[in-house]
Amino acid sequence: MDTTIISQIGNETINLVHNPKILLLGVILIGITILIMYLLKNFIANSIVGVIGLFICSIIGIKLPFMFTLIITSIFGLAGLGFSLILKFFGIL
Repeated sequence: MDTTIISQIGNETINLVHNPKILLLGVILIGITILIMYLLKNFIANSIVGVIGLFICSIIGIKLPFMFTLIITSIFGLAGLGFSLILKFFGIL
C-alpha cells in the first residue's frame, strides 16, 4: 500500500504512517461527528457528510482503501472516516 504522498508545493515526501497530523485529523473528525449527531440527530446527513469528507481526503492526496473506507464512512459518517485515518496512522490500514 502507498503510505506516502508527494507535496504539490515542494518535492518533499510525506509519510502517512506515524504522522501525528493524520491522528489529529482523525480525532477531530470523530469530535465533529459527535457534535453533528448531537445537533442534527440525523443518520443520513452524517453519512452524506462523511462520504463528502472521504472524497475531500482523496482529492488532497490521502490514499485509503476505497471500498473499506466507503462502507465504514457511509455507515458511521465522519467518525468512520476518522477511524480509518487513525488506522492509517497506526499502519493497520
